[in-house]
Amino acid sequence: MALPAPLRRIPLAHRGYHHGPNCPENSRAAFRAAVDAGYGIEMDAQLSSDGQAMVFHDYDLGRLTHDSGPIRQRSAAELSKIILKGTQEGIPRLSEVLELVDWRVPLLIEIKDQDGIMGPDVGILEQAVARDLKHYEGPVAVMSFNPHAVAAFGDAAPDIARGLVTSAFSDQAWPLLSQATREHLREIPDFDVVGASFISHQASDLSNARVRELKRKGVPILCWTIHDPGEEIRARRIADNITFEGYAPKIPSP
Repeated sequence: MALPAPLRRIPLAHRGYHHGPNCPENSRAAFRAAVDAGYGIEMDAQLSSDGQAMVFHDYDLGRLTHDSGPIRQRSAAELSKIILKGTQEGIPRLSEVLELVDWRVPLLIEIKDQDGIMGPDVGILEQAVARDLKHYEGPVAVMSFNPHAVAAFGDAAPDIARGLVTSAFSDQAWPLLSQATREHLREIPDFDVVGASFISHQASDLSNARVRELKRKGVPILCWTIHDPGEEIRARRIADNITFEGYAPKIPSP
């Protein structure tokens, strides 16, 4: 399935258009702000203990809430009552965010790795995301660092565009992964195997030879995360679109 055109054109607000203590990442406030500004939205999906897709980046609750412990050990109902710092909002379900956005801007959903080491112990979260998206008709795509997760999502929702989140996979940034796994993922060998139609690559590594090869083949190249106009100019020499935070990029004309 091809990446929808708006996801190639409209800049994507990283975890929503979050700014200031009262508008944190992956919050309803950040998503409303993105919609109001006309930006697309990049967001993260994590799994609740009862198999629901929740919009939250971290595996632990501590950084973003006044609670602590793994998000995966709490039910969706419990998580909806855990307040995000700086707000009066609980952690949102993906279904709630889809209703809030209501097709108005493009969405890019990252499925966070649930295996722990980018392995094959996946499926429940991918099915939950597919279930929530079943009747969503707005421009949307789904991606993951874990190729197994991308493949599992493709099995659950073959008609929704899917892609790989990719990077240099340095030792420092990925200390829990084996050297063999880092080297494997760095070369993006699973692109065709998992039915990916795009990548979202680490902005500082866009000169990667494999990224350039995919670009020559016509594969849409997104990138993460851009923080200022200068970075954006450099990234767009290769990338078709950006995921950004901390500034307000211009939205190209259709």
